Amino acid sequence: MDGEDVSLDDCARLSKPMGEAIETSQLIDGPYVLEISSPGVSEELLTDKDFKTFRGFPVEVISTNKQNSEIREIGLLKERSKDHVHLNIKGKINRIPRDNVLRVLLTTQ
Repeated sequence: MDGEDVSLDDCARLSKPMGEAIETSQLIDGPYVLEISSPGVSEELLTDKDFKTFRGFPVEVISTNKQNSEIREIGLLKERSKDHVHLNIKGKINRIPRDNVLRVLLTTQ
């Protein structure tokens, strides 16, 4: 792959030759289930596409302040602009300077 997303068609194209190779090899004696899937969603948001796709989802933003202390904030992702990550925390929009952001992670909270 070239770094692009893995599609359902990609999984289907791999499934048949893999299944045939397993059957031909006779490595597995009993019944089995072959599952071909994409690696799924990365926990960390990195690209503009990630930030657009997961707008409105709960995220944890890990950033630093002027004293270089680590700050962790959890809220709903509003957007990432040129200069800020906008986080909705209980209805209040918090703008975190992008230069201070270390990581943005999907969360279940």
